[in-house]
Amino acid sequence: MQKEIEKVLDLYVRPRLLEHEGGVQVTEYQNHILKVRLTGRCSGCPSASLTTEEMIKEIVQEHLPGVQDVILVTGVSDDLITQARSVWQQRKKSESVS
Repeated sequence: MQKEIEKVLDLYVRPRLLEHEGGVQVTEYQNHILKVRLTGRCSGCPSASLTTEEMIKEIVQEHLPGVQDVILVTGVSDDLITQARSVWQQRKKSESVS
């Protein structure tokens, strides 16, 4: 099912989000529930939940009726936290050398 979800997102959802310099990432698909995270400019958009409910969910369910719900995952991802820590450590090292 993961391949089918990605295909639908690639063909119908991502091009629309790219118009707003955003994207979508699948975080989990389990028990017919798709969890997604918006990326780029869409990630901090006040309309993110509306975009998920009205656009992403509608398109995914139209093409994949087995998906019962699409849920927006919010908050900071583990990857972003790791990246921020790395940047912080590099900054500390360069400050101590100066």
